Amino acid sequence: MLFRSISGQASVDGAGKIVSDTFEGEFRRSLENLRLALAGAGCTLRDVVQTRNYVRDPADVPRYNELYREFFSEPFPARTTITNCLPPTLKYEVECVAVARK
Repeated sequence: MLFRSISGQASVDGAGKIVSDTFEGEFRRSLENLRLALAGAGCTLRDVVQTRNYVRDPADVPRYNELYREFFSEPFPARTTITNCLPPTLKYEVECVAVARK
């Protein structure tokens, strides 16, 4: 097994420019960016074993929990969620550890 660590993925475009949106929009764009980074490492979201999630506004946590279940399924990756931690330009960011199976 090989472990892959994907650093913070946020709501940015292909040039790395922040794309501001609703919380849901930023979440979905961040997870799509994560999916692309994982693909480049030979992995998918199913290979993720741990996530670290950064949510700027604690009021968005209930929606975050709902959206998370759209992208990850049981057994869910271990996760840490931290709030009140992002700059005003971001609403959500994610990083992960995945296991690349041979």
